[in-house]
Amino acid sequence: MPITASAERRMRNSARRHLHNQSIKSRLKTLERTYETALATGKKDDAATALKTVHSALDKAAKTGTIHRATANRKKSRLALSLAKAK
Repeated sequence: MPITASAERRMRNSARRHLHNQSIKSRLKTLERTYETALATGKKDDAATALKTVHSALDKAAKTGTIHRATANRKKSRLALSLAKAK
């Protein structure tokens, strides 16, 4: 248990941030799955729009610090490459 008031505050803030970050990461995984299923079923137009959504979400998550910038760039690159291979 935290002893000082500032430690209590930090604990509350980190718990709140953890929940927020988890929801963002969950949304990212859902968007990636949507893209992958669109690609697997052969719907290239849907996959292209889903890729645009995933790119935007990854950039926002990296901007806020939820995920690392390099991780976002790596995922964007690999997803774009998979779409290019499918075409």
